[in-house]
Formats: sequence, C-alpha cells, structure tokens
Amino acid sequence: MSKQAAKVETLFLHEHGEDVRVVGQRDGGRLFRGVLELKETDAGPRPRRLRIEDGSGEQLRSPDQFVELARRATRIRISEQTGPIARDRIQEMLDGYQLEAKVVRTCRFCASAGRYSPITSETAIEADGEFICPECASGELDRQLAFDGQITGDARERLEELLLEVQDLDRITSLLSGQLDPDLTKFDEISATTEDVDPVRVDSLGLHPGIQQHLESRFETLLPVQSLAVEHGATEGKDQLVVSATATGKTLVGEMAGLDRVLNGEGKMLFLVPLVALANQKYNDFKDRYGDMVTVSLRVGASRIADEGGRFDPDADIIVGTYEGIDHALRTGKDLGNVGTVVIDEVHTLGEDERGHRLDGLISRLKYYCERGTTEASRHERAGDAREQANTETQWIYLSATVGNPTQLAQKLRATLIEFEERPVPIERHVTFADGREKIETEKKLVKRAFDAKSSKGYRGQTIVFTNSRRRCHQISRKLHYASAPYHAGLDNRKRKQVEKQFADQELAAVVTTAALAAGVDFPASQVIFDSLAMGIEWLTVQEFSQMLGRAGRPDYHDKGTVYVLVEPDCTYHNSMEMTEDEVAFKLLKGEMEPVITRYDEGAAVEETLANVTVAGAQAKRLNDRMVGEVPTKHALGKLLEYDFIDGLEPTALGRAVTSHFLAPDEAFQLLDGIRRGSDPYDIVAEMELRDEH
Repeated sequence: MSKQAAKVETLFLHEHGEDVRVVGQRDGGRLFRGVLELKETDAGPRPRRLRIEDGSGEQLRSPDQFVELARRATRIRISEQTGPIARDRIQEMLDGYQLEAKVVRTCRFCASAGRYSPITSETAIEADGEFICPECASGELDRQLAFDGQITGDARERLEELLLEVQDLDRITSLLSGQLDPDLTKFDEISATTEDVDPVRVDSLGLHPGIQQHLESRFETLLPVQSLAVEHGATEGKDQLVVSATATGKTLVGEMAGLDRVLNGEGKMLFLVPLVALANQKYNDFKDRYGDMVTVSLRVGASRIADEGGRFDPDADIIVGTYEGIDHALRTGKDLGNVGTVVIDEVHTLGEDERGHRLDGLISRLKYYCERGTTEASRHERAGDAREQANTETQWIYLSATVGNPTQLAQKLRATLIEFEERPVPIERHVTFADGREKIETEKKLVKRAFDAKSSKGYRGQTIVFTNSRRRCHQISRKLHYASAPYHAGLDNRKRKQVEKQFADQELAAVVTTAALAAGVDFPASQVIFDSLAMGIEWLTVQEFSQMLGRAGRPDYHDKGTVYVLVEPDCTYHNSMEMTEDEVAFKLLKGEMEPVITRYDEGAAVEETLANVTVAGAQAKRLNDRMVGEVPTKHALGKLLEYDFIDGLEPTALGRAVTSHFLAPDEAFQLLDGIRRGSDPYDIVAEMELRDEH
C-alpha cells in the first residue's frame, strides 16, 4: 500500500451510500478503486476500513493505511455531486487529520463508476437536469441512437459535433424526432455571390424581327449568363456549353439562337430533354410563347410503340423531344428535315450510369445526321437544285446547372464554355432526423413557418417538397395545413398549368413534386424540403441534389433560400440500395460536384456501336471515336458479329429489332429465350423486371 500511496497524485472521494467511493489516480490513469467505510466516534467520523477492489474480490486495508494514502496524495478532491450531508461528513473526517480537500464539479456517471472526471463550463454537457462529461454524454447518445435504430458514421459524427458545441444532450436527441431547433439543424450556409457582367440590351441584338420584337416586349436587357453567351457568339452560330445555376436564364440562350435561325430559313430547332414530362412542359411553353411565329411538334419515347398517333410533325419549325424519342427516329431512319440548331438540356446526363451512354451516342448520331444533310444539300446546290432553306452548319448549344468538369466537357463537345457562377441570394442548409410519419409533421411546421413570413420584397415564403413517388406527393399534400398541391408527370397539362399559376399568384403555400420532375420545375420558392433523397428507387446524385436545392430563393422575391433535408436513419426505399438515407445525406451535403464522364461497360459499348452501325454503316467507327466516352470499338464489333446483330457493317434483322427497342444485349437474349420457349409475353416481361430488381 505504501508503494501505491507514494504514487497517488489525486485522491478522489464520492458519496457511495453510507460509505465513500475512493479513487486514486496518477498521470490521468487510475491506480486503484475502493470503498472507504466510516464510523462515528466522539471526535467525529473516522475511517473504519478501506476495501480495495482486486479483480472480482477485495483487499481489506486498515484505517491507518487510508490516512497514510491521503497524506501522501498531491491533492484531494470531493465530487460536487456528493450530497451536502455526506460532503460535510467527509470534510469533517478529513479535518480530523488536518487534510485539505477541494470540492470539484465532476461527472456523476464517471464518479459512480469509480472514475475521476472533472468537468468545466467548457466541457460539461447537460443531460436530464445534471452535467456529465463528453465521454459519458457520447455513450448516452449512442444508447439513444441504438434505441431509435441504426445510424451511420457521418450522421453520428454530425450529432457528436453538435453535442460538443451546444453541450445539451436532450436538445441533440430531440433532433432524432424531427425537432426544428435552427441552431442545431443548420448544417451550413452557401453565401450569395455576384459576378460583374455588363448586361446586353435586347434592342441591340439584331435578330430576325419576329423574335427580336418578341424579346423586346419582354425584357430591356438580357440576364448575365445570356449576355455572356451573346458576347461569345450564341446568336452567330457558335457552339456553346452553358453552365449556370438554376433560374439564371440558360434556356433563353438556346431559344434566341434557334428561333433566329428558324425565322431566317437556316434550319429547324431541336430542343432535347431527358424526360417525357419535361418535353411536354417545354412543348406547351413553346406553343404558348412562339406559336404565332413558328410550328411546334413533340417527339417523345412513347413513339417507339404508338408513333404518337400523328402528333409528331417532322416538318415543324421546332421539334421538342426526349433524348430517346429523337434517337428512336435516327435508329429507325426517319427524316427530321434540315436541322439548324440543336439544344440539349440537362447535358450532365452524360455522366449517369444508365442514360449517359445513350445521350453520348445520340449526340454523335445526330451530328452525323446533320453533317450528312449539309453535305447532301451542298451537292444539290452545286447541281443547281432549288432549296427552300439555306443550309449552314448546325449550331449546338448544351445546357446544364451542374457540371464538375466544365472545361473538360466543353473540349469533348467541341463547344465554347459559358460559365456563370452567380448565386443571387444565400442558401441556408439544414438537416434533421425523422421517420416517415414524423417527416410529414415536420413538413407541416416548415411550410407553415415559411408561408407565415414575408420577405423584404413583400412575398410570402413558399415551399417545394421533393419526394420519391407520386403516391407520396398526394399523401404529403393532403396532410399539409396550408393550401398545397401535388405536381408530377401523372397530372395532365391543364392541371399542371393550374398549379403553376396558383403558386405564382401565392395561392399555394407548397407544391409537392417528384424528384424526377425537379429539372423542369420553375416555381419561385423560398424553401426546398427533401422528404426523400431518392429518385424512384435510386439515390440522388450530387448533381441532382445541387440542382434541386438551387430552387430555393429567387432574387426578385426572397432575401435568402432555405433547404431542409429530412433524414430517416437506416432507411432505404428498395432492396437494391446499398447505402442508407443518413449515409447518403452527408455524402450529398459534403459532396463535390462530380465530373461528367461517360463510362462504357461491354453492354453499353455494344448497344451504342450497334446503333451507330444502324445509322452510319461503315462510318460507325468515326461516330464512336468522337463520343465523349472511350468506346472499345473493336471489341464491340466482335461481340456484335458473335451475337449475329450485324453482318459485315450492316445490321441484321435481329440487330435492327434490338436497336430500335433500345435493348441491351442481355435483355435481347432474355427476350429471345422466352420467345423460343413459347413463354407468355407477360411472363417474359415479369422475368425481366425481376432480373432488373436483382
């Protein structure tokens, strides 16, 4: 015992029933732990004996050994959590031996477990009306997280940071039930940024009188990104990649260029988008806005089956189409006429796993089509044939709000980069945790809070709620306290127009929409709520997430934008999802914008090479070579020959069927196997769906 006594730096005493917990420490480590029994004497309380813990048993020590231990200790400390009566009793006992002790604030959890953990105002964490040390608070948080369900590293790390910052365990655990304490939910703030761009006056554009007068009736000057595009040749036929945040006016760049060329007889405009809903929306916008000047037609993916019942007019001045709709026309040899301008919206789709290679192939095939048309027109012109339209090189304008490698992508597309990074208003980003039921309760509060407030410009705060299914859109919309409406691709155009007008007139506090329609939603919202971080059964990408949150806050309406990410720990929406929603949330919030790179596996290479052979025959390798992604052409051609999809450099009947239906090779073989077995068509489709799920 004397050896132990000589080494004791701190002797810590804490109430333990009628006895006293005793802990000896040196250099932050515990030397021993035991219990001191006291007895009452005429001179006051005195040590009866000291029981030192020894493995699963105890060693008994005499009262004199405790006194020797206390006298040799550098300091004696009594926990503040020891009750007043017990504290006075311990102090009286020490006074009897002329031993000085100081009362210190310690962690009760530690003291009860035989650890000395002094805490200060900087380290004390409040928990259920008392103060404990950070380590014990972290343990209590872990127990709460285990009770509520699993939570991943990034989410737990975020809660740990907040715990140390606010020093209140109860406030932190309240976040797990969707509480909206703004000091806790705030993740960060994206500052407003401005770029000094001299605006181009609309009356100086010198466009065809039709579009010139139309623009002058709407604007006096162009927005900054539009001005930059015009200064770099957008209205002079220059190819451009325009990268700018949502709601900065990118689309008008393509409209100005395309309509000017249409009206000057320099070829029609193709305006291409990734989704049918967006194509329908843009088709109606063009008809409403420019229908008195030009004819507008629609070409979407459904044309593969029904050929649109005569709705598609290849002779129209403007063809609005989905990528797949236009690609189907090329793969099946349809004539799109003389194309003067191609506008490809959401060009960052090139980086998506499922659709990227198809857009890459479409661009190459469409360029081949346009070049071939120009070459044939030149031949006719040399032969003296009359032409209704002048034939010039097609202009290509690519639009995106989110590209991580804009310079590299512009080089790949052989286009001038127009990049505008202004964010007119700051955006606050918040994170809180809630399950599916709690999310709707949280959304009610957020929508109400926003709509009850007005900006300095006099506008109420309105909300876009993004979720992952049409059914969920209606479920949320029905339960919000203030007027709201679902808005998704399943609604007819009349209903969508009605919702847009009601929102613009501030008659709706919120719209609840699917993430799939995010790219085309143009509501002047101050607040965006992510009810889900999935698009259907796929997690959002950093690009998609950034584009969607960019809908929050408009400079003419709001002082700032607000984004709330509602996270359900340990949640997935489909068994194919490897990550959980809390993992995805912090990946998206911390994520760098991903570079747009088109990657080819064997199936994608075979599919695009077959389409290029179908469209261009012997020129297929040239089409492959100029695609954004690296296509292993020789290997793909070998597979096409092996699969009997081509004969030489011509598609076989099987190859034409496969490419016209956008089938990957494994899908084609599964269909063929089912047909050869005589399986019912519905059974074949069901098998393919099951395979896709796995």
